[in-house]
Amino acid sequence: MGNTVIVLVLIVLLFFGVRRIYQTVRFGGSCCSTGEGMDKKVRVSDRNKAHYPFDYKLTVEGMVCAGCARKVENAINSDGGLWAKVNLEHKEVHVLSKKEMNRSDFMQLLKGMSYTLVDMK
Repeated sequence: MGNTVIVLVLIVLLFFGVRRIYQTVRFGGSCCSTGEGMDKKVRVSDRNKAHYPFDYKLTVEGMVCAGCARKVENAINSDGGLWAKVNLEHKEVHVLSKKEMNRSDFMQLLKGMSYTLVDMK
């Protein structure tokens, strides 16, 4: 009886594991989304870098996949006058801004998300 339960649990775990791999490959998923419901990228309308006199480099912990990077970029790009680009490998966010920003401004943009602003230059 005990061996049967263990085998059934392993089969269920294997099923969900294979399903997750399939969704990741099929839909371009990430840890944050299966790809189907991934947030649409927020694009800034003003792409002239000369209009952004302030330049910030943020270190943000908690980003582990392309979905995380997209969420952080979207949160920052949604605030008018900011243009963000994530370097996931270095856990950095390069932000161009039309206005002067401080650490608490960026923390407010990431509020409610599972990412932590560690450093700001």
